[in-house]
Amino acid sequence: MFDRLSAARVILFGVGGVGSWCAEGLIRSGIGHLTIVDSDCVVPSNVNRQLMATTATIGRPKVEALRERLLEINPLADVLALQQTYCEATADSFDLDSYDYVIDCIDALKDKILLILKATASKATFFSSMGAALKVDPTRVRVGEFFSVRDCPLGAMLRKKIRSAARHKGAPLPAKPFLCVYDGEVLPNLGAPEGSSAASPEDPGHGKIAVNGSLAHITAIFGFTLCGLVISDIYNSLES
Repeated sequence: MFDRLSAARVILFGVGGVGSWCAEGLIRSGIGHLTIVDSDCVVPSNVNRQLMATTATIGRPKVEALRERLLEINPLADVLALQQTYCEATADSFDLDSYDYVIDCIDALKDKILLILKATASKATFFSSMGAALKVDPTRVRVGEFFSVRDCPLGAMLRKKIRSAARHKGAPLPAKPFLCVYDGEVLPNLGAPEGSSAASPEDPGHGKIAVNGSLAHITAIFGFTLCGLVISDIYNSLES
């Protein structure tokens, strides 16, 4: 088991509230090769839920601060930090076939859909995170196949956009089924600015999920569950 864990190659897109905890879980579980991809820097609003976000790391690239922490856990781990955005302009620079696992923790809808389509067409096993914002009940976090997930606004929106693009533009559907982590709980955004649409998870200007409140215990459960899917898949492969 340890040899398989240390040999596994994982690429993780997005190391915010969910992705940062997933990365730590992977390294603590013995994953030997991890690539982390995120273009953002740590800001004060990250401190409540993102693993590497502290008062000491504000202003630093997230992937650099996280890589530093991961190597303190396992100095022998091969951790590659890429301060990049996954998007149409950069997608071809990532050789997804060279990885055993691709994990999606991206916020931007257009980029998330692109990764879903590219990753499911690759040789890698793909796992994805749905939205972790506006949730407080840890018992409602679930794992399900993407097209079977219900009571998840982000999942519904992604499926609608993917199917619409396939129907009207001839865009591909996901090449194979994949599991995602989700939570059907949707609370009102009491902190939404006056005049904003808290019910809509999309920002028309940027195609990103709206700024909604997230709590560390929920984002951590999402991240550790994604990590658990990888570890379980490796374990199950030993018995097959």
